[in-house]
Amino acid sequence: MTTDAYLADCRARLAFDLLSHTWNAVLIWVLRSGPQRPGELRERIGGISPKVLTETLRRLEFNGLVARNAYAEAPPRVEYELTALGRTLLGPIDAFGAWAFEYGDEVMAAQERNEHAAALGEPTRAPREPRASRSSHPPLGSSKAE
Repeated sequence: MTTDAYLADCRARLAFDLLSHTWNAVLIWVLRSGPQRPGELRERIGGISPKVLTETLRRLEFNGLVARNAYAEAPPRVEYELTALGRTLLGPIDAFGAWAFEYGDEVMAAQERNEHAAALGEPTRAPREPRASRSSHPPLGSSKAE
């Protein structure tokens, strides 16, 4: 038996897969304030098509993160809300958002440097070391995170 933490069936990969879909984290974050109808979600998010919204909600529902509530009214009404399991992802998503707030400018600057170099036909630059994090969280894979 192997102890490789990144095998296809490991739980860390499961978590990364859940957050790797473009709209999953966005929808989870928007639903943190309570149940919402699809039209409300599209309005709050912006830039998501009805088809992609439906696919994402179904994926989140399949994974037990979102509940679909259909009401027998005329006209029919459907709302989506986070499950208890879905609410457990709010902390990690908030942490990703904090990281993006702190380091997003550096990432965008690196992208711009490399796009500029590519436009000039120059090789891309080696990545720079990130400045020291102010976070107290241990790095992923460290013994403290296990």
